[in-house]
Amino acid sequence: MKIALAQINPVIGDFSSNLSLVISRIREAEQLGCALVVFPELTLCGYPPQDLLERPAFVRAHDLALEELVKEVDETAVVLGVLERRKGPGKPLYNSAVLIHKGRVVHRARKQLLPTYDVFDESRYFEPGGYSMPVPFKGMYFGLSVCEDIWHDPLQYAVDPVAGMVKENTSLDILINISASPYHHGKLGERRQVFTELCRKNNLPLLYVNQVGAQDSLVFDGHSLALNSRGDVVAAAAGFVEDLVIVDIDKPAAGTWPEDSIVQVENALVLGIRDYLHKTGFSRGVIGLSGGIDSAVTAVLAVRALGPENVRCVALPSPYTAQMSIDDAKQLTQNLGCGFDLIPIAEAMDAYKGMLAPLFTGLAEDVTEQNIQARIRGNVLMALSNKFGAMLLTTGNKSEMAVGYCTLYGDMSGGLAVLADVPKVMVYELAHWMNTDLEVIPDRIITRPPSAELKPDQCDQDDLPPYEVLDPILAAYLEEHLGVDDIVEQGYERRVVRDVIRRVVLNEHKRKQAPIGLKVTTKAFGYGRRYPIVQRFRE
Repeated sequence: MKIALAQINPVIGDFSSNLSLVISRIREAEQLGCALVVFPELTLCGYPPQDLLERPAFVRAHDLALEELVKEVDETAVVLGVLERRKGPGKPLYNSAVLIHKGRVVHRARKQLLPTYDVFDESRYFEPGGYSMPVPFKGMYFGLSVCEDIWHDPLQYAVDPVAGMVKENTSLDILINISASPYHHGKLGERRQVFTELCRKNNLPLLYVNQVGAQDSLVFDGHSLALNSRGDVVAAAAGFVEDLVIVDIDKPAAGTWPEDSIVQVENALVLGIRDYLHKTGFSRGVIGLSGGIDSAVTAVLAVRALGPENVRCVALPSPYTAQMSIDDAKQLTQNLGCGFDLIPIAEAMDAYKGMLAPLFTGLAEDVTEQNIQARIRGNVLMALSNKFGAMLLTTGNKSEMAVGYCTLYGDMSGGLAVLADVPKVMVYELAHWMNTDLEVIPDRIITRPPSAELKPDQCDQDDLPPYEVLDPILAAYLEEHLGVDDIVEQGYERRVVRDVIRRVVLNEHKRKQAPIGLKVTTKAFGYGRRYPIVQRFRE
């Protein structure tokens, strides 16, 4: 039997376009002689629809699209994710998978495990489903499940949907899982471990179809897979692009597991930029280019996402900006082939100084004057964004965001924070990778000590621990939820650990006002991390 894995990039709420996309993939599969086409979770409405699910008009639009789809399905059957209405006490919807064949829905399987950790909040909208019956189709029996149902963790869930299905049905031939599984660095290895164990434990092959594309801060990587009962890859879809993979389940393994690497991180960020801009109606981006590594990496990502003709880089030097920063910024744009503008801000700084002089008389210069520089730059860049219809991409990294080494309404101004979930050490990894075949980023940008250049001879490490120390402490605290004592046991100074955590807590208010960032780690700043601004708990 030939089965098509249809890895698509839907847009939330764009029912007509999503429906057309699904139908076009069905027609392709029909031409290739497939008996079945499998699509991702919540195919027609896109994932995650969040509180749109509370709007009756949204659910009605979904149902109308589903009705139209059912009419289009004939001999080649379709499995896809849908919203399913329910009555009675509890939530009004199921998150379901359906099998459609010859103009009607012939089977339903309802998602049983509704994740509520990190970015997920499914129990807000959905009622958990019950036991799923096997799906008979052309002499075979499929075990159909939705996303989390194959990620059973006994510490989180009392129910194991796959184990229950297999236990009750010895006639099962294959497991099918439709998914909308967001990417983070390390996720590919996690899937390999979970899926391999699942296939071997149950002695069953698995078809896994994942959504691709970016939605707000989430990036869905695709990497749909067909595995045999030993967990070997029979077929694999490409990562971070739409794909249609044809699986002949009678053929031997012929694929390889995708591997976690810095390349995957770059792919995720490029897709995140492209989809966020294009899906919100933008085609162009503007970037403040400082001559430092963060803005350089952001510029490379933007050019790869949007094309050099759609990226405008602007250097805004102050009297504290080194000439080599300007030179390196200009060289970078020449290497990339994108636009470059130079707008000095000294006159604006003088104007602010004159306006504030009557109030600041007798007071020494401090971070206030540094922040004014950043806010001047933010205003200029936003003016360019407004005038030319280009989204301002902010360039700050996760390390800086964590400890507040950034300026509200200054370098935090913009529509998308590209590196907001990329630690500084990983920024350097990206830069080195980008220069693997050709020096795209001038070497001096990578080798110079990082500096905000807001005062004479400034260096990041005047105010912060070395990033090789800071980043592991932040990862332990933010991603592993370790406390002071646990982190100190890893070999870090207690004084440094306490200071880093203090900064994280004190700067929650800044992060709440930041533009959304693209998630590439297990715990990003955003709606997956919900901490109060006003609180007095200290570890």
